Amino acid sequence: MRIATWNVNSITARLPRLLAWLESSGTDVLCLQEAKIAEEQFPFDQLRELGYEAAVHATGRWNGVAVLSRVGLEDVVKGLPGDPGYEGVTEPRAISATCGAVRVWSVYVPNGREADHPHYAYKLQWFEALKAAVAGDASGSRPFAVMGDYNVAPTDDDVYDVAAFEGSTHVTPAERAALVSLQEAGLSDVVPRPLKYDRPYTYWDYRQLCFPKNRGMRIDLVYGNEPFAKAVKDSYVDREERKGKGASDHAPVVVDLDV
Repeated sequence: MRIATWNVNSITARLPRLLAWLESSGTDVLCLQEAKIAEEQFPFDQLRELGYEAAVHATGRWNGVAVLSRVGLEDVVKGLPGDPGYEGVTEPRAISATCGAVRVWSVYVPNGREADHPHYAYKLQWFEALKAAVAGDASGSRPFAVMGDYNVAPTDDDVYDVAAFEGSTHVTPAERAALVSLQEAGLSDVVPRPLKYDRPYTYWDYRQLCFPKNRGMRIDLVYGNEPFAKAVKDSYVDREERKGKGASDHAPVVVDLDV
């Protein structure tokens, strides 16, 4: 089974590339983030023509997550129990589904904005709710993974220059501690191999020629439980999909499983 996660940064803007990538990549299950589309406008028909069912949690603003599958789609759960919400609004940032032999969560962790911003506190609270939500599946015998845009670089090696991020979110001790805490639920980081250079970055800002200069971050992560990790045959960042006109600022992370 081939599964992947990809922050498409607007499915409307990226639809032709998404459909072409699904056809060429042989992906069985895809976790999507930042759909930026209302659920009723989601391209169910186009995906169905390629053999994919879709479970979607989206409201049409800046968030929105989905799971696409051509190997079954069952037991869908939208949102996190205990989601703290932000400014009184519960945002569509998490969805889970069972796809064949594997269960996955597609997550889009809050950005945090700045370390002294209320959105940062929300981010840390959201991580706590995520850990509680996934604990049961993480400790189970079925292959299980929490995949998506975590908006945290796990280590200094996961950014092109840690000095460039001094004082910024995504690299703070509290955010990284939240990742460690999540792993304590029974998950491990499935680190992909890069297709170019020596670091498997997954995100490059559109500005300042960050992609050509490889000024990237690894913030799109796959955290799997022990049965999932044991089934991994390969994992890589499809950096080619970040190239060219109309690309997302994130690249897909692909995992091949023997299940």
